[in-house]
Amino acid sequence: MPGQSNPPGSPTHISVDVEMYSVRYVHTISEAGRLLPSATKWNSIQVGFNMVPESSTPYDSLPSRYSKSFDYQLVITNRKYFKSFVYTSASILFLILLLVLLVHFLPHKHHHHGHSKNLTLALNQALTFFDAQKSGSYPSNSPVKFRGNSGMQDGIFNNTHTDVVGGFYDSGNNIKFSFPTAYTITLLSWSVIEYHEKYADIGELEHVKDIIKWGTDYLLKLFVSPNSTSANSLILFSQVGNTDNETNCWQRPEDMSYERPIYMCNSKATDILGEIIAALSAASIVFKQENVYSGELIKAAEKLYDFTIKNDTGHEQGTYTEVSACGGEARKFYNSTGYIDELVWGGTWLFFATGNNSYLEYATEKFEAAEDEEAISDTGIFYWNNKLTATAVLLTRLRFFRDLGYPYESAMGSSSNRTDQLICSYLSDEIFNKTEGGLILQSHDNGEPLEYAATASFLSKLYSDYLDLLRRSGVSCGGDGFSLKMLRSFSMSQVNYILGDNPMKMSYMVGFGEKYPTQVHHRSASIPWDNRHYSCAEGDRWLYSTEPNPNVLLGALVAGPDEFDKFSDERGKPWFTEPSIASNAGLVAALVALHEPPRKSSNSTAFNLGMDQMGIFDNIHLIT
Repeated sequence: MPGQSNPPGSPTHISVDVEMYSVRYVHTISEAGRLLPSATKWNSIQVGFNMVPESSTPYDSLPSRYSKSFDYQLVITNRKYFKSFVYTSASILFLILLLVLLVHFLPHKHHHHGHSKNLTLALNQALTFFDAQKSGSYPSNSPVKFRGNSGMQDGIFNNTHTDVVGGFYDSGNNIKFSFPTAYTITLLSWSVIEYHEKYADIGELEHVKDIIKWGTDYLLKLFVSPNSTSANSLILFSQVGNTDNETNCWQRPEDMSYERPIYMCNSKATDILGEIIAALSAASIVFKQENVYSGELIKAAEKLYDFTIKNDTGHEQGTYTEVSACGGEARKFYNSTGYIDELVWGGTWLFFATGNNSYLEYATEKFEAAEDEEAISDTGIFYWNNKLTATAVLLTRLRFFRDLGYPYESAMGSSSNRTDQLICSYLSDEIFNKTEGGLILQSHDNGEPLEYAATASFLSKLYSDYLDLLRRSGVSCGGDGFSLKMLRSFSMSQVNYILGDNPMKMSYMVGFGEKYPTQVHHRSASIPWDNRHYSCAEGDRWLYSTEPNPNVLLGALVAGPDEFDKFSDERGKPWFTEPSIASNAGLVAALVALHEPPRKSSNSTAFNLGMDQMGIFDNIHLIT
């Protein structure tokens, strides 16, 4: 009543003289941005009619969510006409119902870049490619049946006797490179950390974890750290096999009889070490339920970090040295152009794995230096040679969901701005060109475009999910704005292009769809699995054959078309037809990000996006 005070705990009211004003109850929610009518006084504010903004449509005249009945006086003057009216109306209603059913059940013609692909099947196949790349004692339960034990003597060469059996063959050759292997494991681990609910929902979680563990088991073999604190005492194995043998011999890895040199580095091979630190750290989060193994990975990562950072006597790119030096052979394949981005990347992942703020301090302090070192041609690209773009996304994630405040505000703000610029570069067409078919071109020489398109798809979908969790509607790019729908449409368009929505009408992932590459540049796939040993000379027959590969390399993402959407399916043209583990890792990440979330998410805070919003922060505690 007017003039009567509210009792404690009661809803807040504005006292209004009922006789002077009409009264109604209203409430507001942030999403509406305006006052809304309330049915009762509870959880509302009582205001005078003259205090509510005028509206041309009174609230009482708005359509109700419930149906209403009206009493009309109906007079029937002619029963014949009335029956005709009833029959005609019933016929029209039947025809409408029939049309609705036809539209619903008849096959739909899929639009270009639509959600038409079976992403579950694609993800299963993309993961299977890694099974085909395994080196060492081959698992008997592998889905790939044209592979067996190989590289069982890896590590025994001249006066060196060590165990570097295992790991993955990098691409269509039989060389094992430590650098892209570590990158592959980091990226696969990141995808599991974010989307393990999706992996589990489609029955692929244990599969992808097996692939990651196959990689981390190998990475743990790649370094020997004696008790000495000298940085030069660290021995790092950067490569197994060399290009001379690979160039002169087209042979299955099971048949290899030639020598397999191993290349060694010390702690100055900073790019390789930084990536291995990142891989072991990220994988430790994947295996956090397996305390012993996760602890082993963290312990190894911290030891490498100590040798790499604390004993800083000068850094070099381990894959950018002379052929006779550490990892020099890799220069022909993986010509690393910097190392600070790997140190920042490794420090960031080690922080997530341990919660030790010193690692974050190092990463944020070096972030600007990494930007200065970054090649202009690599700006905005995430691949084996540039981790700065992905690190910015990770730090932005930290800022969004677990902001640590001082003294990280500057670095976090910088990374967030860089991430927004990245997303805008995907959508604006002002930074990166696209082919006529819609494929983004990020490589400065337009080579192997699908590798970059896959990681762009992953980051764009991942970032849109971050924004969705924050209830943000899009991204502002100067005078332009892009919605989450546009961002996800871009992400899906790149994957759909890879899976067949392109001018060649061909899936660039082997085994997916009706048309895909059949002459993949790959030794194991191109030589029959028939219990016969083929020498190097005999292997040439298969290298130069124009027949399809006898073995389907299921799930392999080939290098892809040129800038004009043209593709040549020829085994002798690896710039079109060769796959790699680094490329497939990006595709796997994009596929799981775009996959539909589980119908019933166990994470109630994820709004059924299939994401683990807070799991990455399990080891991080706010600074008090």
